Parts: sequence; structure tokens; C-alpha cells
Amino acid sequence: MTSAADQAAVILMVCEGPDLRVVGFNAATAALMPGREALGRPLRDVFHELTGQQFIAEYDEVYRTGLPAVGHQWRAHLDRPDGTVFEMFANFTITPWRRPDGSVRGVIGVGFDVTEMMQARAAAEDQAASLRERYEQTRDVVTALQQEMLPAGLPVLPGVQVAASYLLADADTAAGGDWFDAVPQPDGSVALIVGDVVGHGVTASGVMGQLRAVLQDRLAAGTGITDALSAADRFARRLPAAHATTVCLAVLDPADGTLAYCTAGHPAPLLLTAGGATRYLTPTGGSPLGTGGNFPVRTDRLGVGDLLLLFSDGILERPGRTLPASTDDLARVAADSAAGRALHDPKATPVERVCTQTVELLVRASGHADDITLLAAQRVAAPPALELRLPAHLGSLRASRVELAAWLDRIGATEQDAFMLQHALGELITNAIEHAYGGKVDADEVSVRAELTPDGVVEVVVSDHGRWREPSRQPTRGRGLAMAAQLVESLRVEPSRTGTIATVRQPLTRPARMLTAEPAGHDRTGDRAAEPAAMIITDDGEETRVRISGPVDAGTATRLRQELLRRSRGGTVAMAVDLTGVTHLASAGVSVLHHVAERHAAQQAALSLTAAPGSPAHDVLALVALPHLAPRR
Repeated sequence: MTSAADQAAVILMVCEGPDLRVVGFNAATAALMPGREALGRPLRDVFHELTGQQFIAEYDEVYRTGLPAVGHQWRAHLDRPDGTVFEMFANFTITPWRRPDGSVRGVIGVGFDVTEMMQARAAAEDQAASLRERYEQTRDVVTALQQEMLPAGLPVLPGVQVAASYLLADADTAAGGDWFDAVPQPDGSVALIVGDVVGHGVTASGVMGQLRAVLQDRLAAGTGITDALSAADRFARRLPAAHATTVCLAVLDPADGTLAYCTAGHPAPLLLTAGGATRYLTPTGGSPLGTGGNFPVRTDRLGVGDLLLLFSDGILERPGRTLPASTDDLARVAADSAAGRALHDPKATPVERVCTQTVELLVRASGHADDITLLAAQRVAAPPALELRLPAHLGSLRASRVELAAWLDRIGATEQDAFMLQHALGELITNAIEHAYGGKVDADEVSVRAELTPDGVVEVVVSDHGRWREPSRQPTRGRGLAMAAQLVESLRVEPSRTGTIATVRQPLTRPARMLTAEPAGHDRTGDRAAEPAAMIITDDGEETRVRISGPVDAGTATRLRQELLRRSRGGTVAMAVDLTGVTHLASAGVSVLHHVAERHAAQQAALSLTAAPGSPAHDVLALVALPHLAPRR
């Protein structure tokens, strides 16, 4: 049997006990771990790099629950003895290894290397691109609409690195209502925003764009959190489609790490410390926009190296996962991604890894039913200014470009911004050499100073101590300054009797990531609770004592609103609504409950909402600040 297992093309790994000590494997498995000692060692020690990639967690879960797990086309990065990283894709099944009495002795993992198949499929997809053109064009239009509504880029700022990602709903090609923004403020702080408009489609995207514009305008002018959200709230009250929009707004001062934030019906941010600890900030209790609530503000602090993650609820409301389990998943996977313990991407910054790898690792195990937005900001040491003193001859041009390129790379400028700034700087230095000093070698020097301002603008100042002369008219010369002026946001030349100062200003931005997801292939037997196919409304003989069960989402929310208002006579009769049986309470359902509550409040009729602790509705109602009670025993 051992010989047969060794000859099999499958990957076989047998582990025993709660620490999953390796007690057997075959030749195909040994080929994946050259130079590693495996027998008798815990699985997480043998494949330490897989700890942050969820494979070890799957083995642990099978041992703990006794339920098998299946994964399709999971990507893995394995370390090689020579220091390189090997990427492979695998299909696998992990099953419990039971004793005669039925108790779990260990786990057995069986896998198939499907890397070649994935590569072949990718090649086939490239060849068949024309057959998918219509679908891709449709998807491109959706993505383009979303990108037009979202920021063109995120600012590159001193003292803080920012990144974001956006993933459209897996089952919906309509643009969504999630958005993110990072707005530099006049005092050097930066406002970080993630919001979620109820629903999908052109209407939701249009509302999102308008709310984003209102907040951006107020925050860019230096308005505080409460005033900015109050302005957006007033706008939301005049626009029905904006009702119950949730927002998390945080303002970070990179200089000292002070953080002020408000969760207006939105999940509270996750803080990842430089030491690897994680904690969710305390919700502020603010209400969603347009619901007549207020916007209290709490404070916290980020140390250098700490990372703040804002997110929409799509990353939490994944199929088959409870809200408590999802919040734990997010904290663990985000920490692994930030620390580089997940997928191998040495060129990415921690904020970029968190925004991309976290989504990939969580979604591949469960899929996703709603849009997902992540916005990460990490406090870092502010970059020093670049100071150059160059001999006034043309040989200095190359050295200046190299120095500027290295400095721009350190602060995170894109290749396009670097090209434009290098070109403009070259023209200014050339003018200083040729026109201030007449082209005399070593006649004097040119000074260059570049700095990244608190509002995310690179300002480069080129100064000399000569006097610019009128250049001779040549048909192939004389266009340098004009070209430089067209490449950058602004160019100012200030001559004087003691020299000339030329200043270039160019805002720096980095694009956010619009992500795509392959269909999830993971399944865990018994992991998903049975969910009614439709929402059910029942009572105990009294129309105003209602029990709701099943999913309350965009497809059932309208019926729920109509039924609750009918039974309460338009909000004039007191009503008790038990939501304990609700299996999924989406933002559309939350909007309905806010609407019904407002109708009852206007008519001075009581409305009580109940949900058992630990139920999906209880967790969501607490999140969005809707008052509710536990049901009476």
C-alpha cells in the first residue's frame, strides 16, 4: 500500500492529534517540500508559509468540527530552499480520520496539482477572447461607470500611505452604491471615507456620486466630521434614494497620529498595530444618513506603523458566515496580509496587500453577494525633502534624473507622475545652465529642492544665481518650458537680480484597485445553515404582533415595508416586530425598518423591534444603531 501511495499522482498528507503532527505522506508530497523535516512535526511548522494562506486553518477546522472541506483551484505560494517562491494551484479534499469509536484521530488531506490546467485554461481564454467580447464589453461599461463615480486616484501623502480596492457583487453586473475617498485637509490631516448607498444600479451609483461630492467639498474646506456628515444628511433627506446610506468617516493627523471618527450606521474600522495586534474601534452610535439621527465622534490614536482599515459590510456579509465569524476572519486575514504572511508580493506596500489579498483570501472561501470596498491607511515616517546642488553643466542632467527618480519611488509616485516630473525638472535645469550661465562649464551651480507637501503635491524648486538671457531663435529649440508647463499642474518662473527661481507643482495620486473574483469553489459540508427561499411574515392572531423569518434583502424589502405599514395602519397603531428568524438583513431591509420607525415616531405610535442575541438581525441592528430588544422568554 505504501508503494502504491508513493506511485500515485495525488498529494497525500496524514496528520494526527490536535496539533496536527505529520504521520505520513507520499512521494508527490515530498516533492513539494525538499529539504524539510516533516514526520512527527506539526503541520504548521512544516509548511509555515501556508499559515497566512488559510490552508492550515482548513486542516484545524476539519479536526475541530469533524466535517470535511473541499477547495477548488486554490492558489498557494511555497518557499523553496534557494529562497525563491513557487506558485501552484490545487484542488483538495480534507477529511477527518476517525477511530473505531467515531472520535476524530486526525485529518487526511488529498490534493491534485492543477497548476498546468490553470495555465492551459488561461492560454485558452486568451485565444478565445473574441468569443467573450460581448460579456467583457458589458462588464467594462459597468466598471467604467464605477470608476467614473469613484476617485480617479488616492493622494500620495507624507506620513501616511493609502490604498483602496473595490469588488463588484459576484451575482450582479450592475454598478453598486459603495464608495471610498481620501481627502487631504488644510491642516495636514486626511479624511478617510467609506460609504454604502442602499441598492445597485445607475440610481445607487448616481446617489453615491452626489453624496461623495457633498462630503468631499466640505472636508476639503476643512469642515469637521459632524458638520460634514450633517451636510450629507440634509442632502439625503431631500433625496429618497439616499435614505439610510451608511458612512464611516475618519480624520487622521499623520503628524501625531490622532484619529477622530464617526460610524454613521456603518461598521467600525479595524486597527492593525505595528506589533501585529488587531482590534475594532468602538462604534460611535451615529445614525445612517437621512434618518434624522446625530453624528457623535470618538477619538483614538495610531502609532507609526499602525494601519487603519475601513470597509463596507459586503466583506462581512459573505454567504454561509455569521457576522461574528466574519469579523474574526477579517481581522485575522488582514493581519496576515499586512505582515506579508499571506501571498508573496514583496513589491506591494502593507496597505496594498491588505486591500487586495484580504479580499482574495476571504472571497475564495465563501463567495460574496454584495459589493466589497476596502480603504486602508498606514501611518509611516514622513519622507525627507530631496536637496541637490549640481554643477552648472549638462552632465548634471542625468544625475538629477536618477536622484529624483529614486526619491519619487521612495514616496510612492507612479511611473507616469515620475516621468512628467523628471521631464519638467530636466527642462528647468537645462534652462538654468544654458541661459543663466551661458553654457560655461563649472561656471556656477544649480540648486534643486523637492518635497511632498501635506496636501499630496510634489513641489520642485530649481534655483540659480545667474541671469537668464534671451535665447537665440532656433527652429528646433525654445519649446522646453512650454512642454514642461503642459506636463505638470503648474510652472512658475521668478527672475530677480540675484538669480532665477523656477517652481513646478504636481499632485501625486495612486490608482485604487478594481478587483475581479473567480467563482468560489469551496464548500464545507454542513457549514451553511438552511435558509428559507423567501421571506415569511406570520403573526399570533394579532396583525400588529409580527414575526419575520427568512432573508430580508433588496428583493423582499418592498414587500416588508408594504406589509408593516398596512398592518400598523400607516404607522398610527403600535406594533411589535420580532426579527429573530431573519437569516439575512441587508441594507435594503435596514432602510425599511428606519422608514417604518420614522412613520411611527411621527404618529407617536410605539414600534418595538426584537432580535435574539447572536441572531443575524441582532448583530446588524446593533451595527446600524436601530434600537431593539431581546425577545421575552
